[in-house]
Amino acid sequence: MYLWSKLSSIKWNDVWEERFYGNVNAVIEEIKGGKSIRVQVYCETEKDAQKISEQFGGSIREVKKAKWESPQDLTQKPLLIRNKLVLSQAVKTDQISSLLQHYPERTLINIPAEMAFGTGDHPTTATCLRHVVDFSAAQSDPWSMVDVGCGTSVIAIAAYHLGASPVRAFDFDEKAVEVSKKNIALNEATQIEVSTLDVFNWKPERAYDFVAANLFSTILQKAFPILKTALKPAGTIVISGILAEQWEKTRCVAEEAGLVFIDVKKVGKWVTAKGGHSR
Repeated sequence: MYLWSKLSSIKWNDVWEERFYGNVNAVIEEIKGGKSIRVQVYCETEKDAQKISEQFGGSIREVKKAKWESPQDLTQKPLLIRNKLVLSQAVKTDQISSLLQHYPERTLINIPAEMAFGTGDHPTTATCLRHVVDFSAAQSDPWSMVDVGCGTSVIAIAAYHLGASPVRAFDFDEKAVEVSKKNIALNEATQIEVSTLDVFNWKPERAYDFVAANLFSTILQKAFPILKTALKPAGTIVISGILAEQWEKTRCVAEEAGLVFIDVKKVGKWVTAKGGHSR
């Protein structure tokens, strides 16, 4: 087995995470001091490692099988979100303790993989989480948040731990809501209100500072008028789950509904966009 590795500035952490998304043998470690990261990829052959090196530089060394197995033993590559969160699929006490010791300055959120509906590592969810972190950093007072199409409620849980209150989450899928309730309890975020609800039957009881809607574009396009009423005049909305080829139509429909998106990011075939009221 061979290990490719490269040191990089921590400001490029998001780029490396997206570059190696889906590769379970990729590990990104934050180096003590918080300014640098070490990107590592375990490869079965030297040729595989050389292909990475030819593209990104870095170094290659041969490793023993025992060392090859160890990275995956640590909770299947935790995902770091900015300098605030670490997302893990850990279920064992020793794994959780190890993560808490390794990332003492971050909030640990555990979403067990067997629960499905999104553990947080999909590009659409991960990009939403970065927007949540950035939004929270600019707030001096508690802020309200709703997670529409919540899945596991990982976005709502992150918002709660970043100072959001109140937090609401809902999904039309009863199984997703069942999973959400388990995750909310597991992550000590029981003040989140979660329920089974179809977005088209939702009559927002209030306007929120932050609206997250990780939904298919066809659903988003029909739901934009409802989402607009759920957003405060100066609030922020983040939409995701949109295929790149569907973005232009989605953007046009959003503008017709009175929403404009000024921060659009494409990761692979998916688009995530941040915006607000246009009028």
